[in-house]
Order: sequence, then structure tokens, then C-alpha cells
Amino acid sequence: MKIAMLGAGNGGCAVAADLSLRGHEVTLIKTSQSLHDDNFNYLQKHQGVIQLYENDEVKEAKIKEVTRDLNKIRDAEVVIIYIQTNYHEDLIKRIKEYWQSDQIVLINPGYLSTAYMLKWGLNDGIIVEAQSSFIDCRIFAPGKIKIGFRNARNPLGIYPSSKKAIAQEKLDKLGFPFVYLDNVIEAALHNPNLIVHTVGAIMSLPRIEKTKGEYCMYHEVFTPSVWNILESLDKEKMDILQKLGFERIPYVEACKYRNSLDDSLDAKEVFFWYASMPTRAKGPIKPDSRYITEDVPQGLVMLETLGKKLGVITPITTSLIEIASAALKMNMRENGRTISRLGEKNITTILEDCTNNNL
Repeated sequence: MKIAMLGAGNGGCAVAADLSLRGHEVTLIKTSQSLHDDNFNYLQKHQGVIQLYENDEVKEAKIKEVTRDLNKIRDAEVVIIYIQTNYHEDLIKRIKEYWQSDQIVLINPGYLSTAYMLKWGLNDGIIVEAQSSFIDCRIFAPGKIKIGFRNARNPLGIYPSSKKAIAQEKLDKLGFPFVYLDNVIEAALHNPNLIVHTVGAIMSLPRIEKTKGEYCMYHEVFTPSVWNILESLDKEKMDILQKLGFERIPYVEACKYRNSLDDSLDAKEVFFWYASMPTRAKGPIKPDSRYITEDVPQGLVMLETLGKKLGVITPITTSLIEIASAALKMNMRENGRTISRLGEKNITTILEDCTNNNL
């Protein structure tokens, strides 16, 4: 299948290489001039050859084309967006002129960017949102990626629901273990980064600064008291899900579903097994990492604005936004994902697609 991967960072490169190994024709498109330029330049120079290091095994993949030309998405059956969510709307505006009505766009993670697709008129194809990256990985040298973990299941939401069967048939050909949700809003609000990145990074700030980069959040921060904060934030998220008409699924249960096929395991134990894996990469290594600068404005601000609209109180969400804003001297709401920016009409349209209309 012809696939266009928009985003040449850790996840984009790893998934592009993995899909290439599965026999797909992948075009890797870099959408910015900011991060991972050394790796991108290396891939261009070496005709898209990239090495995946996983479980003491090295596999070499060859990505068909490595480019910055957005026009290349025209011929793709599936377009995958794998960039930081802060830049989703800008990228969606840029790809509008190349968008084909029969394409599938898979946004990973989604964080409700379906609303941006509707806002900018890209509503004649199929929009898919993922909860989280299919592969946990890091580029450790140009052309070399270390894979630490693969999700056992990858939940996806599909819009419109009337095209779910068509989307499933095509997406299953990609070879990842996909499972399909009833609505993209479930995928958006079950993004684990909304809960674990925000609480973990904000509560880690002294350690991040003290250790000067020698720090792994997943190994250290989730002590019993921090876990209490995480569960309080998770309760607010579930209150909003319930008010929207969706099932109350705790963070740890969603985590277990993604990370393990053994449904008999205790969900909290699965999280701490996942967190303590020796293959977990260091990070965050600086206070203004994407754990805060992405997931607070794109995740927590979205949660707060939904709560205000629905009449659901969110004191922990609001407190974390305020603390992050004060710590980094940055207004996290200024460019955050609000109902106004996403478009209330667009969110209502998405809800109506699954017979919910509680906004």
C-alpha cells in the first residue's frame, strides 16, 4: 500500500521503517526545520536506509522516498500524521491543497484533531485518531533507532462511523494490532500523555533540573503521593467522558488494554511493569520538554475547556495548568486546544456521529 508519513521524528521514522519492512511503499515527509535534521539529512543521503534495533536484533529497512515535498501525499492511500500535536492545525491547513477525497488520514496521537480537519474542510475522506504511538522508540544516531516497546493493541477512533468498515479493511493491511473504538473522542481523551506526561513531568521538575539530563521519569516519579494526583486527574477525565456519554475507563485500564494481552492481570501492576522497563528512554531531560509544552496546552487545556462547557469541575486539571504556566513562565492556555479553537460545531458533529450530543 502507498503510505505518506508526515513527520520525521522518532515515531514517524520508526513506523515508516517498520511499514517498509512489511512491504509497503512509504514516503517519509519532514514537515519542519526544527528537530532531527541530522537524521533526516542522513536518510536523504543514504537513500532512506534506516536500522531498527530491537531485542538484540538489528533490521535494516529502506524507505522508498525521503523528502520535504508535501505534494507527495497526493498518491498515498493512507496519510499518517506523526508530529507534535502543537502543530497539527498548521499542518492540516498546509496539506489542504493536496488532500484527496478517497484518502485515509491517521493522526497519531489524535487529541481530537478531527475537529481541525472539519474546521478546514478536509471532511470528505476518512479521519482516524490513535491514542498513542504504536512503537516506543528513540533515534540514538543518524539512521539508527532503538525500539523499546510495541503496544499489544492500538485503539483507533474513526470518523465518520459510516466508513468504519472501509477504514478497518485498509488499516488492517498495515500490519499493526489495531482495535476500533466507537468514536474519535474516546481516542482523544484516552491519550495516555494527557495523564502520565503532565503529572509526571510537572512533579519531576526539581529532579529534571538537579540531574541535568540523567533522569527517567517513568522509573522515579510515580510514588504513592504522586499516584494520588494522577488518579485525581484521571477522575476528572472520566467525569467528562461520562458527561459526554462514554464509558468511565480509568487510565490504568486503558494502559493495560494497550500494553498487555493478558486481561487477567492487575491494571496498576501492568502500568508499573511498563514504567520500570529497563528499555525506557531517559526523559524528560529539561523542564520545557514536550511532556509539558505539548501535553499541558494540547491535553489539559482541552480537558479544562470541555469541563467548563459541560459543567464538570476540574480543579486538578486547572491547578496543573497553573503550576506549569508559572514554572515555565509561559501561558499554557494562550495557544491551547480550546473548544473555541477546535470549533464547538465541529465537536458536536463528531459527537452526533456516534449518537451522543451532550456538549
